[in-house]
Amino acid sequence: MYTASLHSIKCAASRIRRVMPPTPLKYNLDISNKFGAYIWLKYENMTPVKSYKLRGAINKMSELFEFESDASNKRIVTCSAGNHAQGVAFACKMFGIHGKIFMPVITTKQKINKVAKFGCEYTDIELVGRDFDESYDRAMKYSRDNDILFVHPFDDRSVIEGQGTVGMEIMEQMEQNNKKPDYIILPIGGGGLAAGVCSWIKQTSPETHIIGVQPMGAPSMFNSIKNGKIEPLVTMNSFVDGASVRRSGELNFPICKKYLDDVILVDEGHVCTKILEMYNEQSEIIEPAGVLSLCCAELMKDKLKGKTVVCIISGGNSDALRMKEISERSLIWQNKRHYFKIMFAQKAGSLKTFVSDVLGSNDDIFYFGYRQIVGQEIGPAVVGIELKDPCDLEALKKNMDKYGFRYEKIQNYDIF
Repeated sequence: MYTASLHSIKCAASRIRRVMPPTPLKYNLDISNKFGAYIWLKYENMTPVKSYKLRGAINKMSELFEFESDASNKRIVTCSAGNHAQGVAFACKMFGIHGKIFMPVITTKQKINKVAKFGCEYTDIELVGRDFDESYDRAMKYSRDNDILFVHPFDDRSVIEGQGTVGMEIMEQMEQNNKKPDYIILPIGGGGLAAGVCSWIKQTSPETHIIGVQPMGAPSMFNSIKNGKIEPLVTMNSFVDGASVRRSGELNFPICKKYLDDVILVDEGHVCTKILEMYNEQSEIIEPAGVLSLCCAELMKDKLKGKTVVCIISGGNSDALRMKEISERSLIWQNKRHYFKIMFAQKAGSLKTFVSDVLGSNDDIFYFGYRQIVGQEIGPAVVGIELKDPCDLEALKKNMDKYGFRYEKIQNYDIF
C-alpha cells in the first residue's frame, strides 16, 4: 500500500514554501470554552487561493515543470469544483503552462472568477457537468483525445504529498507551543487531504487520533470504509461542493481505511448554521467544506472534553450570493422554518382566521403560494412558517387542527 513518506512530504514543503509560508495555527478561546476542550484552528483558508488545494497543485506542477527551460508549449488539463482549479491556475501562471480547466456548471461565480484571475491568459475554463464527477469524465475524455497530461485533484501521489504538508506544519506549530494534538479533525472529499495528513501524523505521532468528516449527502469515503471497498455513490447532494465526490481516490482509500480513526457525517443544515455562527461570532468567512471539522467537533463534544484538538479550516471561498440559501437551510435544520401544504376554504376570512387564530404570537409567514381554483370549496396553499422557538411547532399543529385546517408537512429541503 502506498503511503506518502516523510521525505517526500518534506520535499513538497520545500517547494511550497517558495510560494507561501506555513498557514497560521491559532488557539480559539471562545470555541474552546464552548466545547470544554483546547481547540486550535489550522487556517488553510489563508493560502493565496484560500484553500489547502494550492499545496498539492504547486507540488505536482513543480515536479513536472520546475526544471523546464521553456514550458510555454506544455499543456495540462484538470477538473475541479473550484479550489483545486484555483491552485492549478495559480501554478499555470507561475510556470507559464497552459491549462484547460473543467468545472461543474454548479460552481459558484466567485470561484470561476478567481480561477480566471489566478490563471489569466494561461487558463481556459470549461463549465460542464452537473457535479464534479460528470465534469471529471469530460475532462478525462479531453485528456485522452488530445494526449494532454491530466492533473488529478486528489488521486495522485504528488498531490497527496503536497496536502501532507498540512500535517507536517500542524505538528511543527504545536511543538512550538509545547503542545501535542490528541485529535486532528479534517474534511474529506476524494481523500487527498486526509491521505496526506494521515501519512505524516501516523508516522510521527501515531497516538494522535485523526477524524475525517463528510457531508451527509456525499458519504463516499464513509460508505467505502464501512463496506471495505470503494463504492461510488448512486445519488449525491453537492451543496458542500468542496467535499462532494461520488468516488474516493484509489490511492487515498487504503490510506484512509488504515489510518483514520473514524469518519463522521454532518448534516448540510448543520454546516450552514456553523458558517453563520463563525461569521457572526468570529468574523470568519468560511466555505461549506471549511466548517465540516467544526461541526464534527460539536458532535464529538463529550468525547473531546479536556482534549487538545486541531480543526482544519480547509477553505474560505464563499460566495455571498449563497447566503440566502445558507440561512434558509440553517433555519430548517434548527427546526425554526417549516413548509406546509394547507387547504384553505375559498371564502372571505379564511386567511384572516389562519393569521389571527392559528399562528402564535411569535410565528411568522415568510412564504405563501396560493392559486384560487374555480368551482372548488377549498384550495391548496404552500405556506412557509418561521418559529422563534422550535417547540412552538406542536402548538401550531394543534391550532390548525382546532380551526379545521387540513395540512401536510412538506419534507425539509424539497424547496431546494
